[in-house]
Amino acid sequence: MSSPIISGTIQACVLSATSNIIAQFLTAYRNDVCSLFPKAPSQTLINLQKSFVTDFKPIFQFVLYTILSTPPNMMWQYFLESSFPSTYASPSKSAIDAASKSNEAELDREEKTHEITEERLSIRNLIIKVILDQTISASVNTLMFSLAFAGFNRMGYADAWGEARSQYWGLMLAGWKLWPLVSLVGFSVVKSVEGRNLLGSLAGLGWGIYLSLTMGGQTEVKEL
Repeated sequence: MSSPIISGTIQACVLSATSNIIAQFLTAYRNDVCSLFPKAPSQTLINLQKSFVTDFKPIFQFVLYTILSTPPNMMWQYFLESSFPSTYASPSKSAIDAASKSNEAELDREEKTHEITEERLSIRNLIIKVILDQTISASVNTLMFSLAFAGFNRMGYADAWGEARSQYWGLMLAGWKLWPLVSLVGFSVVKSVEGRNLLGSLAGLGWGIYLSLTMGGQTEVKEL
């Protein structure tokens, strides 16, 4: 396994664990506020700090899932980039001007200084990568997430598959509210696969916290 994949996996594991810890704390805080209302928030926070205990089981499960899912997801990103490069070489404006004026000296200078061409964003490849990422990759990741956590909870194959099917469209529709934008920014602005993995992990950090607050902490989803 290459060094960028290893470092990317470690990075994703740290952010995954952090997301789960923050989610646990915020969920416990909300539950404590509800149970102790109308106590002052400051007093509730003091009580929570004294009573809050981190549950390491879900942290371990999320980190384990991240270890298993990050390398294939990074290899998928490498495949997309090699098949549909983000940029293409195009004659620079100055080279076009020099060519229109038949200025051979200027063209020779730009060729030597590698200024004769410039990288431009391929809109076609950008659209293709976003679509593939948000259909094929999102579908596989959603199913694998549900199956993995069903396995962590010791469900049998039939029950795990039923759980994955029942969660599929809900998770996909929820993910499409955020991840297409993350993909669009990643493919158009971030040049390296490693940088895109970091962007996805950071988005996943916020996404896990958001779901813990809006869904009562019952379901936490992170796509890599």
